Amino acid sequence: MRQLLETEQKALEINLDDSIYGTFAEIGAGQEVARYFFQVGAAAGTIAKTMSAYDKVYSDQIYGREASGRYVCESRVYKMLDHEYNLMDTRLQNQRPNANFFVFADTVSAINFQRTIQGNGWLGIRFQLKPDAEPNDLVLHVQMLDNDNQVQQQAIGILGVNLIYAVYRFHDQPEVMIQSLLDSLHGRVKIDMIRLTGPDFEHFDNRLLSLYLVKNGLTDVTMFDPEGQTIHASEFLYRKNVMVVRGSFRPPTLVNLDMIRSGFQQFINEEGIEPEKSHLLTEITLDNLKADGEVDEKDFLDRADLLRELGQYVIISNCEQHQKLIRYLAKYKVQKLGLVLGVQFLLELINDKYYQNMDGRLLAAFGELFTRNVKIYTYPALQEGSEELMTAQNMPLPEGVSFLLQHLLNSGQIVDIKGFNPDILHIFSKQVLQMLKEGDKEWEEMVPKKVAIMIKDNFLFGYPCERMEFDY
Repeated sequence: MRQLLETEQKALEINLDDSIYGTFAEIGAGQEVARYFFQVGAAAGTIAKTMSAYDKVYSDQIYGREASGRYVCESRVYKMLDHEYNLMDTRLQNQRPNANFFVFADTVSAINFQRTIQGNGWLGIRFQLKPDAEPNDLVLHVQMLDNDNQVQQQAIGILGVNLIYAVYRFHDQPEVMIQSLLDSLHGRVKIDMIRLTGPDFEHFDNRLLSLYLVKNGLTDVTMFDPEGQTIHASEFLYRKNVMVVRGSFRPPTLVNLDMIRSGFQQFINEEGIEPEKSHLLTEITLDNLKADGEVDEKDFLDRADLLRELGQYVIISNCEQHQKLIRYLAKYKVQKLGLVLGVQFLLELINDKYYQNMDGRLLAAFGELFTRNVKIYTYPALQEGSEELMTAQNMPLPEGVSFLLQHLLNSGQIVDIKGFNPDILHIFSKQVLQMLKEGDKEWEEMVPKKVAIMIKDNFLFGYPCERMEFDY
């Protein structure tokens, strides 16, 4: 079991390690991280330089202007790492040939006096694990939860120490490295994006780091793009329109693909929605990943690989209830949000809310989900034992909630998807999964061709074929 150290102990241990030497560059919240290393003593062996370019004009003179006009952003922290590491490498390479150089950088906006800005920031470290080796980068985004400016600054200081300590002491234990970032910070911050790159991590999959963030409670939501690169909502969803399709995708079937296609087409055809400012995201929940017990990392990566093959952006979330995801995206001023739900799932969702809120809180419970900019797009299903379609219009609801559903239908907050393919509604993921395990080849006609090829080539989800070895 890992020994938990106080922040000061971590800083002192780094200071006493002669092989670690670097620069601190901090924008916005002051010299919060460097302060810990100065206060514990022996900092001369660790710190080459500290600096804080608080003034924006002066900061631009050092690191260049930001095209977005924002200073608390991903590109800023990378510019800081580039500039400061190049300086240190040029000036000190010959003077400290046995040192592992690092640059720590952060650009942070703490909570303001009016409490209109909650506080968030980007932190990064460029670091060597061997002298004269090419460096690695670890960059993360943090949301701060404390309600006081000074307390948030203290949290940034602790997080920065944790980050530096983690990359030098736990770089070969990625999940432990993630867990250690919250040492002395539980309940005070959320870390919702992390990216680790460099020659020492060429074969490491950053999607696993995203999974570790959610699995270990550092965030409720994180995401990556079709190339498997971790991304942050503030960098590509800010003031955009977003549609989310939730599923198990184990494996992605023709129905999943049709839900994505038909749902998104209807979404971008809505009045006032610009297609070029709209994004589609597929969501896998932690609850779904734990359906068979503990999270299976290979199973997660297999699903992610199949979605990547289909060109999808992926959310991993701990949002079994959609309200948590809605609140998360609202922080980034998402303009219109569409949720694609199978009609059976919508029926269960409404029933759950009805039976859990029979004490008069029904309207409040639904109000949390159906906010002004949220619309649910319902994908139909075949009624059990018949060829009749079940839609949002004819769901069998309790009498006590039917009036509310009718209101949501009339107001357009729940709509049925129109352009679906009726010929594939007999396909169910669980059935496909069972068929491929049993060797029933009909499953191949129930998934996209790309998916079938990947499953067979890589023997995914218990596909029964055995590899044949040939002697030549």
